[in-house]
Amino acid sequence: MTSPQFFDCIVIGAGAAGLMCAATAGQRGRRVLVLDHANKVGKKILMSGGGRCNFTNLYMEPDNYLSANPHFCKSALSRYTQYDFLELVSRYQLAYHDKGAGELFCDDKARDILNILLAECETGGVTIQTDTAITAISKQDNEQFVIDTPRGEYQCHSLVIATGGLSIPKMGATGFGYKIARQFGLKVKETEPALVPFTLSDAWLTVAQELAGVSIDISVTCRQQTFNEALLFTHRGLSGPAILQISNYWYSSDEITIDFLPTQSVAELIEQWKTAGEKATLKTLLGHYLPKRFVLTWLGLIAADLGDKLVKQLSNQEIEKLSQFFHHWTIKPSGTEGYRTAEVTRGGVDTDGISSKTFEAKTTENLYFIGEVLDVTGWLGGFNFQWAWSSGWCAGQYV
Repeated sequence: MTSPQFFDCIVIGAGAAGLMCAATAGQRGRRVLVLDHANKVGKKILMSGGGRCNFTNLYMEPDNYLSANPHFCKSALSRYTQYDFLELVSRYQLAYHDKGAGELFCDDKARDILNILLAECETGGVTIQTDTAITAISKQDNEQFVIDTPRGEYQCHSLVIATGGLSIPKMGATGFGYKIARQFGLKVKETEPALVPFTLSDAWLTVAQELAGVSIDISVTCRQQTFNEALLFTHRGLSGPAILQISNYWYSSDEITIDFLPTQSVAELIEQWKTAGEKATLKTLLGHYLPKRFVLTWLGLIAADLGDKLVKQLSNQEIEKLSQFFHHWTIKPSGTEGYRTAEVTRGGVDTDGISSKTFEAKTTENLYFIGEVLDVTGWLGGFNFQWAWSSGWCAGQYV
């Protein structure tokens, strides 16, 4: 039997946080090994942002994150900021652009970000090993961690869990990190899919299917949180950036309220049209502000002949219904599309058991948890990648 290989630090998980931590520790002179059960590294990086990776956001605030402890993320985000990551990618002359709202994307492809991380790991002398399933982790009396795999035994002084959440299982996501946390006495907050489309049922599903492919800039509200972005009707229900954002705040049985004309008032528009003596039908006039397919369907849900009416024919009761339907459509989603399409996982390792400075577990010396495996969930728009960079870099200073 071959003798175990020893490293100063072993990082489990070759995603954004794991590679960032490994590169940082390696460049501090630590001997680092990264282990991953997948056949290649950085799979989630490569598929993110439509293949262009929304790698950070210029307007980064702790309020862009959800956690049972909302203060936990503040330390890391302030010590390794979006500008620190921009300085890194600029050294590699990465071409990028702001897609709006501070969302930074690669001009070319997501692989450019992965290549930068791999180059940083190479600079730090990091060893990366894929196709390595982990069968057991233990801690010996001499304080060394022992990692058992079919490819042999590895030992280390510091162990970092960067295994991510449950999102997108086809990319290899598992609950392994939560299992290790519990093994070493840490609590795990209930996990749920987040940044995920909603599903609808019954009559509203039929409506969504009729409108599949229609996109509208909306305002959506749930639990006192509001987002103003695009909604997309799908064959399963509702998607688009606005829906993904609000899904972070949604719990089963919650209702969401949607305003399809957040910058206009239907009642005021009708009053203006009446005053101007407009002769066009309601459906034609509303079609100047909203997709025609949507207008026809939505008016038909209120009354079969409503769209063909002239604005001067509208009653106060009809105007009130129009306002309610266009500005305050309230619906209870039947669920979400689940981890299969969720971009992130809400919940995770309870941050009360983790140091916000070092990311070391309070129950076990030299055991660290970083990235999405923790109970820290960012908004859509580069916030989750920044959490990976910040938490990975901070832990990399101590492992």
